[in-house]
Amino acid sequence: MRIAVINEVSARDKNKFICEALSGVKGAEVFSLGMGESESAELTYIHTGLMASLALNTGSADFVVGGCGTGQGFLISAMQYPNVYCGLISEPLDAWLFSQINGGNCIALALNKGFGWAGDINLKYIFDKLFLDPPAQGFPVHRRESQKQSRAILYDINKIAHQSMAEIFKSIDKTVTDTVKGFAPFVDFIKKYGKDGELKDLIIK
Repeated sequence: MRIAVINEVSARDKNKFICEALSGVKGAEVFSLGMGESESAELTYIHTGLMASLALNTGSADFVVGGCGTGQGFLISAMQYPNVYCGLISEPLDAWLFSQINGGNCIALALNKGFGWAGDINLKYIFDKLFLDPPAQGFPVHRRESQKQSRAILYDINKIAHQSMAEIFKSIDKTVTDTVKGFAPFVDFIKKYGKDGELKDLIIK
């Protein structure tokens, strides 16, 4: 499983904590693709939400971990796009329930609000629970079938409600897409792991 970590400017100092906490996830390759403390470009949650969707829609990443000061901006930004199922996660139980009930492919973290003493430990516990069990098994047990049906309906609604990701990318303001296309760690990741097609070509060319 390839996990993309995509942080925006206000949370750049938390990037190292996220990557360290994810290092204990078995079978995962972790890629830091957003802002760390050494990057000079300024990615806002507008950019990182788009980047999350591109990583997922090209097949480059299996899961995206993002966030911002409150987590809300990244959540709203990422959820504008097709095939992104994002949850706002504050504590380990949120992570486990999101995995089991929603089976999503992206999480938003509050990386400034409430990130105090032992915030890095909370991140570790969140990832321990998020990836503990195979996703989408359902909880409680007697609700499994209903939750499975709801996920399937949501996927269908997602397809109906969106254009293709390539068409969306071509329509977005160039000041946003050019910033994303100019962010080398992200573009190199898409180039290496993305499925060939129009969307990949739009990002790397």
